[in-house]
Amino acid sequence: MRSDIVKKGPTRAAHRSLFYAMGYSPDDLKKPLIGVVDAFNEIIPGHIHLRSIAEAAKLGVAAAGGTPIEFPAIGICDGIAMGHIGMKFSLASRELIADSIEAMASGHAFDGLVLIPNCDKIVPGMLMAAARLNIPCIVVSGGPMLAGRHNGENVSLSNTFEAAGQFTAGKISAEELDSLEQDTCPGCGSCSGLFTANTMNSLTEVLGMGLPGNGTIPAAYTGARTRLAKEAGHIIMDLVKNDIKPRDIMTHEAFENAITVDMGIGGSSNTVLHLTAIAHEAGITLPAPLFDEISARTPYITKLAPGGKHHMQDLNEAGGISAVMHELAKKNLLHLDALTVTGPLKDRIEHAEIRRPDVIHSVESPYRPTGGIAILKGNLAPDYAVVKASAVTEDMLVFTGTAKVYNSEEDSIEAIMGGEIKNGDVVVIRYEGPKGGPGMREMLNPTAIITGMGLKVALITDGRFSGATRGACIGHVSPEAMAGGPIALIKNGDKIAIDIPARKLELLVNDEELAKRRAQWSAPEPKIKTGYLARYAKLTTSASTGAILE
Repeated sequence: MRSDIVKKGPTRAAHRSLFYAMGYSPDDLKKPLIGVVDAFNEIIPGHIHLRSIAEAAKLGVAAAGGTPIEFPAIGICDGIAMGHIGMKFSLASRELIADSIEAMASGHAFDGLVLIPNCDKIVPGMLMAAARLNIPCIVVSGGPMLAGRHNGENVSLSNTFEAAGQFTAGKISAEELDSLEQDTCPGCGSCSGLFTANTMNSLTEVLGMGLPGNGTIPAAYTGARTRLAKEAGHIIMDLVKNDIKPRDIMTHEAFENAITVDMGIGGSSNTVLHLTAIAHEAGITLPAPLFDEISARTPYITKLAPGGKHHMQDLNEAGGISAVMHELAKKNLLHLDALTVTGPLKDRIEHAEIRRPDVIHSVESPYRPTGGIAILKGNLAPDYAVVKASAVTEDMLVFTGTAKVYNSEEDSIEAIMGGEIKNGDVVVIRYEGPKGGPGMREMLNPTAIITGMGLKVALITDGRFSGATRGACIGHVSPEAMAGGPIALIKNGDKIAIDIPARKLELLVNDEELAKRRAQWSAPEPKIKTGYLARYAKLTTSASTGAILE
């Protein structure tokens, strides 16, 4: 066993003494040591209940003959961090999570890990650690939040963000805003729409690193969630016994499966960033064109919030991700021999079925014939840009507008709230990329306010958009402004052409003028010069390579 290096032989007598000090017995030390990585905290609704998930996983480990040892991981709530300096730390925390798990697992020679995340950067951070360490691992999340109920309708957090714009436009009263914000989030779990957290937890199933139901069983269904965690505890022991490692599971074929399902369900645009980073840790490259190639052949068969009226509980009732995969497999879109923590993917989905055809459409009758995420290129995004096409209305798929340029999210929000933005504009928010932000902030506040105000505009940024964002919102523009990308050269009044079906993003300015602007451009002073974010800005790469650290 890997853990023998900390517990076996006469030179490890002092090591064993330290284990005994914590109450571990000699018999405990004869068993595999399984780290249970619990991201519980009291600041993220998706994590507030993770202690119970960890306890269930530990029971499963112990029942299957292992010694469970719990340790924590950090997490940032993207919703609470949104719209201020806190969001600069969100993506950057992904690297801290991966690094700290690597340090703990290597420093104590664990034989395997049960990874318990739930929300945005915690899921990919843990998967990155699993791929990097390459010791047996399994992921079991805390599950999605139930949708809130307001005025007889289901609502999610994106509705509350958009309500700020409705209030600003005089469409709702302060009393209505207060009522909505109290109704939106009824309890624990990752926010109820197909935002980044729930997309990544769902794709964890597809990658093979989580059990069926990992992404869709609601957190409030405590019995089902507890059973899932216990089962994960059992299975990690099988993985250790058979020496099945993350890189045996997270192969190139598995990532192609994940991208396919991502396109089929219309997941968060952030998955492009995260899947690329996880694959990098597994020694696999996912070039941007691959996402678009898969999107072109994958029908979009679910329409969940923010792009539709259904929520994660509906997808769970409809048969979950297994039913989605079973349906997509009818078009031979998946690698069915790909390995999961429970065996080949084909065995997992063999008996899956769609139980609510109003939620999961057939591949013969999809919402759209192509996938929910689009990769755009052009003279404004030579590397790439990303848009959640599934959340863009038909009348905005092709759009040409006038640039209104802002060098920070705060400046854009001030302009929007001040009435500067009009129908037909393209709001450009730059110097918010991985290096320029630093930290590549999500822009849910400006997008939600614009949606709430009912404006017909597009937004473009070298930062990111939340999975809760809907509309013609194009992020990850690469190269970013801080690196001298073309987005840094846009001026107020320029025309920008967006053609999502044609995958084009063009700045309608001639090459001679752009060359003149480039000669006059110089990088501005960094926004943050000390601390972790300053170090992060120096080490991070482009969004086009997953914003990984070099």
